[in-house]
Amino acid sequence: MKAVICRSPGDLVVEDRPAPSTPPPGWALVAVSHVGICGTDYHIFEGKHPFLAYPRIMGHEASGTVIEAGEGVELAVGEPVIINPYLACGKCIACRQGKPNCCVRIEVLGVHRDGAMCERILVPAQNLYPANGLSLADAAAVEFLAIGAHAVRRSLAQPGARTLVVGAGPIGLGTALFARIAGLDVTLLDMSAERLGFAASELDFATLDGSKGSATDLAREATDGEGFDVVFDATGNTQSVQSAFAHVAHGGTLVLVSVVKDDIIFSDPEFHKREMTLIGSRNALRADFDHVAASIRDGAVPLAKLVTHRTTLGDTPRDLGRWAHEKSGLIKAVIQVG
Repeated sequence: MKAVICRSPGDLVVEDRPAPSTPPPGWALVAVSHVGICGTDYHIFEGKHPFLAYPRIMGHEASGTVIEAGEGVELAVGEPVIINPYLACGKCIACRQGKPNCCVRIEVLGVHRDGAMCERILVPAQNLYPANGLSLADAAAVEFLAIGAHAVRRSLAQPGARTLVVGAGPIGLGTALFARIAGLDVTLLDMSAERLGFAASELDFATLDGSKGSATDLAREATDGEGFDVVFDATGNTQSVQSAFAHVAHGGTLVLVSVVKDDIIFSDPEFHKREMTLIGSRNALRADFDHVAASIRDGAVPLAKLVTHRTTLGDTPRDLGRWAHEKSGLIKAVIQVG
């Protein structure tokens, strides 16, 4: 089969690889249809991922069609599926508590093991969800949107809550969209005038331009000095995460959607006087995938606007390498495989 291989940072090629064999019990062989390109994939290409062994087949936002099912698998051959890329052990404390998204021994397709930028992939059947009427192109977008949907659900925010999403990249936009679907009053903050312009003109969000002053001052001015009831940080930037504590109203909540490798430092008196709730959000659960899929089917998610770039498996080495540096106009890129 054809596969896109990142052999080392900056070295991305299409190679012939042995196709997967007959699936073992509980697994299915999937013909990959579409794969979204994530910020993680760009980081792998650029050599910025701290926990990755090369060479690697990237790709964790994917859809496909079941072409062979192992023993005990109820999915039918020909079934269009959404791939959940978080492979959990099923035995650790998180899995026992129904939280496989933060499994102690989690393996993510395309990161800890080879992913979906290829023609065929073996996946545990429990990680395959029927697309149920979604096109396979739309089904490949479910995973990245589920990250934001999970963060919103984790926040426990009530309808009408004044909400700030920091970071207007794909994850931030997905978080903002699902915050709005949940009935929250959403504002986006970013340093990029281009991204803010897209959020305002194409998605009808209120915005704050962080390049035009202190983010803390902007947040205060937007809320008459009170701060936001809920703040989601989706930047992956240490300074932004640390600044986000000051955007939160007394009694409010800060949700860390992105992850940074540095220590986070904050003022304990400021944290305590607000009686602030701090929440980490990692990956997503089946309920989030189902919510996203239903929202796409209902027309609540403007995928046609979010997917701005497209390529093929054969052209991925050229295009992914270019898009890693040329971000203008780029929101979400998708690879058509099948």
